[in-house]
Amino acid sequence: MTKTFVSPVYGVRAVPLEKIRANAYNPNAVAPPEMRLLEKSIREDGYTMPIVCYHLPDEDIYEIVDGFHRYTVMMTCRDIREREGGCMPVVVIEKDISNLMASTIRHNRARGSHSIDLMVNIVGELVQSGMSDEWIAKNIGMDADELLRLKQISGLASLFADKDFSRAWAVDSHDEKFYVGT
Repeated sequence: MTKTFVSPVYGVRAVPLEKIRANAYNPNAVAPPEMRLLEKSIREDGYTMPIVCYHLPDEDIYEIVDGFHRYTVMMTCRDIREREGGCMPVVVIEKDISNLMASTIRHNRARGSHSIDLMVNIVGELVQSGMSDEWIAKNIGMDADELLRLKQISGLASLFADKDFSRAWAVDSHDEKFYVGT
């Protein structure tokens, strides 16, 4: 009789932080703005995805395959750690070390990236629904320059309706500067 495979997500465990450690081979890095956004997400939405680990029974330690940055948020944010009772939601996979490394890379690379077009649409909808630039930047993890670039890419003048602009310079045929516009 063959064993039926059951996806690890059906066995989420609450594992104390002191029983979890990072692996030594994860090449993934998260830039500070995205790390702040991850922290905000966990603070406001809670942990919505468990971290992935394998269990080392001889040490009774769970080594991280995927989720190091979610783990880091809990390690560095006392309020979140206390709210979660010092435990991380963990799913366990059982593989040999080379397959664990491959799993780490697959998890990292499978996340993909944000489509610029979709982000432009989201920003446009938020602006048109009355959200301020400050609200948008804070709640979707953008700095002011990134938000401005997305608005510029959209080509929609309505996204700039609440902005004051200085008068532009233009060059006439004699290389003398003069103001254009009002």
